[in-house]
Amino acid sequence: MSDKKLIIGMPAGSLANPDRGGNLINFLENSGFKTSGYESGGPSKFVTNNFLFGWDGRPQEFGSQLGIGELDIAIAGDDWIKERILELDIEFNKKINLEKVLPLKRGGVKIVSIIYDEKNCFENINTFLKEKADKSDLLVMVSEMPYLALDWLRNKLKAVNLLDKFAAYSVQKYKTPPRIQKGIIIYETWGKTEAKVKNLGADIGLEITQTGSAIKNYGLKIIDTVMESETGIWINPEIRDTPEKLELLRMFLLNLYGTINAESKVLIIFNLSNKDINQIETYLRENNLFADEPTISKGKNYSEYSIQIETNNPQIPISKIRYELARLGAKNIDTVPLTSSIPHINVIRV
Repeated sequence: MSDKKLIIGMPAGSLANPDRGGNLINFLENSGFKTSGYESGGPSKFVTNNFLFGWDGRPQEFGSQLGIGELDIAIAGDDWIKERILELDIEFNKKINLEKVLPLKRGGVKIVSIIYDEKNCFENINTFLKEKADKSDLLVMVSEMPYLALDWLRNKLKAVNLLDKFAAYSVQKYKTPPRIQKGIIIYETWGKTEAKVKNLGADIGLEITQTGSAIKNYGLKIIDTVMESETGIWINPEIRDTPEKLELLRMFLLNLYGTINAESKVLIIFNLSNKDINQIETYLRENNLFADEPTISKGKNYSEYSIQIETNNPQIPISKIRYELARLGAKNIDTVPLTSSIPHINVIRV
């Protein structure tokens, strides 16, 4: 692939669905990167930018693809990137260095460990592991992310001085014949982790959740939070060695940042008699409603002001701002939604 194209891992699944996942399709379009084909499963194309190449795939695979340079950047969750980093390290003794360069404030989930504790016997993960260690030489865990589960469980065992007893481990498909009789078995599953834990198919599970409702419905307990994850832009840092791709990356990130930054902002535009300027500017200054100075287009008798407002600021609601402006003499107060707001180039650090 040419150095003049930026190869982007485009996640299939819920993120590509216009009604789910934070609406990534509209997000990209608002950033100046309109796509075609992405909403229908691919092949994805950037219709207004011939310097971007969309590689359709699953976020579960993007970490490996970044590691070997098949992708320059990927739109993926922190959890699946970490899963692939751990798998390559544990199974193949290959360390890859990937970097998250921009959080997208979408796809937020928690990765939690769950147990069946009908009698509420276990206060925390430490008491659970100590009791299991007294009763068995084998710990069985189920997860869609087996290496994340293994890494977490080994660290927890180490913290309670039980890692030596469970030093051996095996990662294998659910209920394939155990390869070991002592240690940790991590069964990789294709979902419904809750059912396997509830029906005693495993001692403990690692589950992806947004609200925890499915876990509660199964009568299970969250015994620990393993990590919190969100969708972001991930890169292989070696992209910095290719100046053409690095500039494309910076351009891509700056425009994505502008869209994220605009999501909680609007522009208020109003007219004002020049005789009322002093009291309006005093109000704007006292309430920090502009940065260096307000944007003004001055006329002979009237001036037009525009100020950028945070819509989710509980200290000074937008409804109150509009009322106060009107009370101080502002007229024709228009509220304009923003699709992008880029403060300066230095918001991007790559």
